[in-house]
This record gives sequence, C-alpha cells and structure tokens, in this order.
Amino acid sequence: MKTDLVQKSYEIAKERYAAIGVNIDTALEQLQKIAISIHCWQADDVVGFENLSNMGGGGIQATGNYPGRARNIAELRSDIEKVLTLIGGSHRFSLHEIYGDFGDKVVDRDQVGPEHFASWMQWAKEVGLKLDFNSTSFGHPKSGDLTLANPDKEIRDFWIEHTKRCRAVAEAMGKFQDDPCIMNLWIHDGSKDLTVNKYQYRSLLEKSLDEIFATEYKNMKDCIESKLFGIALESFTVGSHDFYLGYGAKKQKMVTLDMGHFHLSESVADKISSLLLFTPEIMLHVSRPVRWDSDHVVILNDEVTDLTKEIIRANALNKVHIGLDFFDASINRVGAYVVGIRSTQKALLQALLEPLAKLREYEANGQYFERLALLEEAKSLPWNAVWDYFCLKNDIAVGEDYITEIQQYEKDVTSKRG
Repeated sequence: MKTDLVQKSYEIAKERYAAIGVNIDTALEQLQKIAISIHCWQADDVVGFENLSNMGGGGIQATGNYPGRARNIAELRSDIEKVLTLIGGSHRFSLHEIYGDFGDKVVDRDQVGPEHFASWMQWAKEVGLKLDFNSTSFGHPKSGDLTLANPDKEIRDFWIEHTKRCRAVAEAMGKFQDDPCIMNLWIHDGSKDLTVNKYQYRSLLEKSLDEIFATEYKNMKDCIESKLFGIALESFTVGSHDFYLGYGAKKQKMVTLDMGHFHLSESVADKISSLLLFTPEIMLHVSRPVRWDSDHVVILNDEVTDLTKEIIRANALNKVHIGLDFFDASINRVGAYVVGIRSTQKALLQALLEPLAKLREYEANGQYFERLALLEEAKSLPWNAVWDYFCLKNDIAVGEDYITEIQQYEKDVTSKRG
C-alpha cells in the first residue's frame, strides 16, 4: 500500500513541479550522484583505536553515555554498513588518523603510514565507499595548547611530520580508489586568555604549512579548516577563518567551512559564493551548533537548506565537497548518522527542486515581488513526495520506517556491547 501511495504522490508532485519549469527526474538523478562524506567519529565518540598511553591534551569532547559505542574497528564498520542500508546514493567515508588499523602495535603519530589503513581501503572498496582523511592533532601528550604553531621546535616538528605522513596516507587512499582523497587539516591551537604574540604563532603556522605542503601529490587534495574558538582556548585561535582564507587564496588550497566554527549570527551559506571566486574548491563540514560549536546532529533547518541552495545556485556541485561533522553520545549513534545524512540529502533535494530559471528571470527583470513570492511558494511545494520516491527507488526505508530498523539493530547488536 505504501508503495502505491508513494508512486501516486510522486506523479502528482511531478505535474506540480513541471508547472513551474522544474524536472524532478533530473533533480533525482543529480541527488543520486551527490556524495556525502560520512564521518567515522560519530560511531565511537571520537575515541579512535590507538594503543598510546597517557593520552590527553587538546582533546575533543563528546557528551553523553548512551550504550552501544563502537569499541573496535569491526564494530565501527558494522555500524556504518547498517547506516548504508538506510540511505540512498553513493557516498564517501572520512577517517581520522587515530582510527588506523594498528593491531596490537604502538604506533605514534609521527610514524603512521599507508599500511595502517590498508584494511580500511579494502573494506571501503567492498562496501562501495570512497575514503577521505583527516590528520589528528588533538588528544595526545604533545598536543597541549599549540601544535603546528608551537614555538618549541621539537613539538612543532613532531606535528609537521605527523601531517606529512597523513598526506602520504591520503595519497595512497586516492591512488587505491582511483579517486582523489580529500585530506582535512584542522588544529586546535590557541590560548585561553589574552594573547600578545599572535603574529608569532600565525607566522609559525604559516611556515609549518609551507613545509607540510612542499610535496605535491596527484591522488589527494588538501583542505584547511578554521575555527572561531575551542574549549579552554576561547580568547585566541591561531588558525582563524581570516588566516586560512588568506592562506588558501594565496596558495590555492581548498578551505573547509565548518558550520559550527563561526559565530552563530554568521551565515556559512553566504561565504560559498565568495570563496569560489578565490579558492579552487570548498570542503564543507555540515553540523549544527547549539549556542557554541557543540556539533549536534544535522537536521533539516534553515541554515542547512540555505547552504545547499547556495551550492546549487552557484552551479558548484563539482567544486563543493560535502562532509558531515557531528558527534552525539546521548542518543543511538547509528540513528544519529541516519537522521543527519537523510536531513542533508533532503536539503539538497529542496535546492535541486528550486525553480531557478524563473527566479533568475524575475531577478534580472527587477521583479522582486515576484521573486519573493515564488521563493515563498516553493517552500510548500510537495518536495517530500519526491523524497519518498527517492527512498523507494533506492530500496531503503520510506518515511519514519527506518526508526524500527534501527531499534532492531540496537536490540540485536549495539545493546550487547556492554
């Protein structure tokens, strides 16, 4: 019965959208091809699989203690494979360096190599994912408040070597999958209170980056991620948006825009059209800040829909890469993935269904009432019927049906992890 209802609703929606010049079949074809880079760290609360002792310093905080956290690589992969059965399209998987397959060996971060991710490459190939990568500067005895911007040359060189090796890992991933691996560089460096040597720290960071990027690769792409502030580093962030925007434009590096790394009154969507003029590509970390960079699960809100609309309006799907970055340990983690991914895809679908040709015509003619009216009317068009059809065509749960599937997986799998 539900299949018939979905099909009928889709046919009605098709006629409704055609009346305003939108071909929903074309929109669905585009949505099918948009890859979202699914982050590994939601599954285990950003713990990773290192065997290093005395971990700490510059950490990332996941709040909550909902049972069922992935405790090893096998469990994390199992969770992701379940997620893949509940989402449509072809996607990517983003790994942090601390998620390497180290076995029982102690491998410090300046010793990591492609061999520690060989099993990840094979697994990704088997499940139909492409890999992305991230260096990891937090949660280590040498993290402290400063890593790549540290005046202590020994510590700074440690992190430079770590990041160089991460780029080599990303190159190996890209070559293996015959598709460029995007490697994100984010550091937490900063200061809790008033800082008088800002220029020195930023100068050191620039020199570190120059050394890291000295080697050019063909099978990976670099992106650099800014932040407004960090926990216990509230007064000064070395890698600010201004810093990385300048560095990215100067060196033609991809800049990462994390939706949680800006002041809540800033529009990340508005930055898209500007960055595209001066940097080769953009990496997005889609997240949901609540009062601060708290990385809540992505939902279908105005911030996300504004973001996706700007991408489509700029005709920039080939220049903007979409990744997720949230970690909520207070709810079912597999459920968090599915809600976040599906919400992002819904926002993309809404953007693809926008009557852009008519809107641009109105704007070019100075018909601003007409433009505003059509933008408002488009909000209530039956995009949800098109979404249900997308799910049906991908043979995944339609509507809220995925809730019971995740509940069953919790009963059969995650609840037994202790």
